[in-house]
Amino acid sequence: MSGRTADIAIIGGGLSGGLTALALSRLRSDVSFRLVEEGPRLGGNHRWSWFASDLAPAGEMLMAGFRKSVWDDGYHVRFPQYRRHLHTAYRSLASTDFAARLERELPEGSIVTNREVTQLDGEGATLSDGTRITARAVIDCRGFDPTDKLHGGWQVFMGRHLRTPEPHGVARPIIMDAHVEQLGGYRFVYTLPLGAQDLFIEDTYYQDTPELDRSALSARIDAYQARMGWQGEPVAFETGVLPVITGGDFRGWQREQAVPGVTVAGARGGFVHPLTSYTLPIAVATALAIAADADLPGEQLSAKIEARARRHWADMGYYRFLGKMLFGAARPEERYKVFQRFYRLREPLIERFYSGKSTMADKARVLVGKPPVPIGRAISALASSSPPLSDPDRKSPQ
Repeated sequence: MSGRTADIAIIGGGLSGGLTALALSRLRSDVSFRLVEEGPRLGGNHRWSWFASDLAPAGEMLMAGFRKSVWDDGYHVRFPQYRRHLHTAYRSLASTDFAARLERELPEGSIVTNREVTQLDGEGATLSDGTRITARAVIDCRGFDPTDKLHGGWQVFMGRHLRTPEPHGVARPIIMDAHVEQLGGYRFVYTLPLGAQDLFIEDTYYQDTPELDRSALSARIDAYQARMGWQGEPVAFETGVLPVITGGDFRGWQREQAVPGVTVAGARGGFVHPLTSYTLPIAVATALAIAADADLPGEQLSAKIEARARRHWADMGYYRFLGKMLFGAARPEERYKVFQRFYRLREPLIERFYSGKSTMADKARVLVGKPPVPIGRAISALASSSPPLSDPDRKSPQ
């Protein structure tokens, strides 16, 4: 007998931590674990979306059991100069449905909620009630902490779940409606038809600072609803502030938050798409990788996932470069032109862009032709540094 509470302790019950627990439960039922979440329920108050083409077959299998919204006939984008229907299938998962499956399928006693971690080390975690959870391996999935080591901007958003008195008639998601007033950065409205009388409407900004004015964003959603002719009652809300990473000292950031023997995953470990802030496909792949190496001692698992994070950072360099151009070369009110040009390209290229798998030909195609930003500002942006992603009062979702 080891005397440990479990083989693996997973700290943070958001997307990354929850998927890691699910992968262990489904693929390594012989490995015991504890999933610790400081909030009242796993997943918090979030919605995660992705394109069907983002996931490999193993990832599709892991996600298959979730109740989710599915649109197999594609989505729309709208810009001042044109609108387009793209055919890539789209998916969306609410945190309530995320939590429901985990609560239903994970082993009894494996979920611990309403417990903050007061101490974390390579042998376990001490909780706010004094409980000590000991484990062979510890995985920290508590979300991105603002830092001076990384640079970039912010994606700020407010979402509203609207229930309409009559069918709204929206058949497909509107992933980007940038035919709206551009305020302080690239702004677009994102709409998902969750049911015949249910809409999720999100007002999103690529902006230089992490400020989120709830009253202003709520009023702008009101105005957008009126413009679209949608009436009804709000039944839920969501807000978020996510980093858009354009550069920095990644190894220094890893060292800054390292705890000996502790594996760092999720956004806290750098497992994000630096430009779109998409996390679900990357979280799925990382969860499966952890499950495949679930027998490793804590220090070896930590080193292996740390190396995986460095490879991911290297692979995402092109998208950080594009983010730097977006924030540094385009005037805030004209950033929409970058995406307006991008969405004229071929659909397979757009699919690979979102999955972080752009080919060399894709990368060249995005950059050739008349640039959507002034050449002088582009050169200046490449020569300058983006602001640090530091704000001690904010932490991004897991």
